[in-house]
Amino acid sequence: MGRTQVAIIGAGPSGLLLSQLLHLNGIDSVVIERQSRDHVAGRIRAGVLERGTVDLLIEAGVGERMLRERLVHDGFALGFADRSVRVDLRAMTGDAVSVYGQTEVTRDLTEAREAQGGKLVYEATHVSVGRFDTARPVVRYVQHGLTHELECDFIAGCDGYHGVCRQSLPPESVQNFERIYPFGWLGILADVPPATHELVYSNHARGFALCSMRSLTRSRYYLQCGLDEKVESWSDQRFWDELRRRLPAAVAAAVVTGPSIEKSIAPLRSFVVEPLRFGTLFLVGDAAHIVPPTGAKGLNLAAADVRVLYRGFVEHYRRGDPTGLERYSEICLRRIWKAERFSWWFTSIMHKFSDDAFDHRIQLAELDYLTGSTAALTSLAENYVGLPFEAAA
Repeated sequence: MGRTQVAIIGAGPSGLLLSQLLHLNGIDSVVIERQSRDHVAGRIRAGVLERGTVDLLIEAGVGERMLRERLVHDGFALGFADRSVRVDLRAMTGDAVSVYGQTEVTRDLTEAREAQGGKLVYEATHVSVGRFDTARPVVRYVQHGLTHELECDFIAGCDGYHGVCRQSLPPESVQNFERIYPFGWLGILADVPPATHELVYSNHARGFALCSMRSLTRSRYYLQCGLDEKVESWSDQRFWDELRRRLPAAVAAAVVTGPSIEKSIAPLRSFVVEPLRFGTLFLVGDAAHIVPPTGAKGLNLAAADVRVLYRGFVEHYRRGDPTGLERYSEICLRRIWKAERFSWWFTSIMHKFSDDAFDHRIQLAELDYLTGSTAALTSLAENYVGLPFEAAA
């Protein structure tokens, strides 16, 4: 039987970041992941980082390559009615966002933990968590045919929406809040230069489109699509043709096409579970909440959770002060619900929900008002760059 202070379920960015920060503060952890290292490293996810996330990665000692390679964006554009209107984040908030792919964040964290001798367990099957209503929780798993049991002081559930941690909670002790959207995002990754130097979110009668990027030579594009769509029915040519239809003409003309290197469809949902703490078990990131990707809040919300939780652990182990851990759910949920609100709102004004022409006209009117109002644009900019990590404390 093994022993650690904090057992972390899930080797995605939140689990690795938590492990790294705990290590720097002299707290032992073991990270347990059901997938292989290569599978985790290859996941294609978001790439827009808020200032709070950037600062936390620097605090964790993994910010050097990010600071060197990231793209700093002082604004983004809203496309509608064949117009493209820039939202000047820097002018309105004094801040910006960084474009740096989640794949790169995972790589930086993985390499740091491995270099420091971090305990990372990959390809763990039959993972279960138990006794988290006591001071002696336990994690059990099978690896390479051998059964392992790991005792710990705390369990951090960083294992995503479908993970075992939330599924292990007694149903009567949790409350789930969920909104399922009637569409998904068809995304492709291509080694072509971006159409513009900043992101473009486009509302169109045929559906939403997004121009994004991972670097100056790698682009990420998305199209709203039906939930019954199949990736196989979308050739590269069909995707590029439809993308251009949904963009303002000036942006469409700048799109450089090329063969896709990844293509996938992701459904959209809003989801929150309350509370986030159950005895000695804490839910973190996607295990606790999901946002539609429209506002680029998923990874950033997970980082905010990690920041609160790791500081709570430090207070507990250094000073015997349980306050941070006791308030974990309260502090995180205030910020989570504000991000859920923003992501829901931004999704609602940019996507096609029905064929009702009235609905689309209302969206266009809202976008016209939004882009003509300094007050409204400032609110959008404040939420987009990210609410302060301290806001809920």
